[in-house]
Amino acid sequence: MTEYLIAFNQEWVPELSEAEQQRAFRDVTALRAEMEDAEVLIYTNGLDDTAPVFSVDASGGAPVFSDGPYVESKEHLGGFAVVSVADEEAARLWAGRIAVACGWPQEVRPFRVQRRRTTAS
Repeated sequence: MTEYLIAFNQEWVPELSEAEQQRAFRDVTALRAEMEDAEVLIYTNGLDDTAPVFSVDASGGAPVFSDGPYVESKEHLGGFAVVSVADEEAARLWAGRIAVACGWPQEVRPFRVQRRRTTAS
């Protein structure tokens, strides 16, 4: 199984009417339950765009914390899902279903495969 990140930038979210928001919430809730039943969903959530953001930089050796995002960018992560699926085709299927349920684009990226450490006998 391969783990994929399915994510969106907040700027990709269109202005939605109250009815459209309710429809998206209903569709996403149903899809989340389906993904849990299919045992592909590891985690999903949206980020709180009203909460304070801070960054940490340890390039000087000690962590230094500062308010705001580290890089200047108009785009920021709005939410994401992590799925564990057999292959890219399955990742595409679920990402497409998420895009339809939400009503906005999604980006899909596989996680790096972790190398297992071997211990000397």
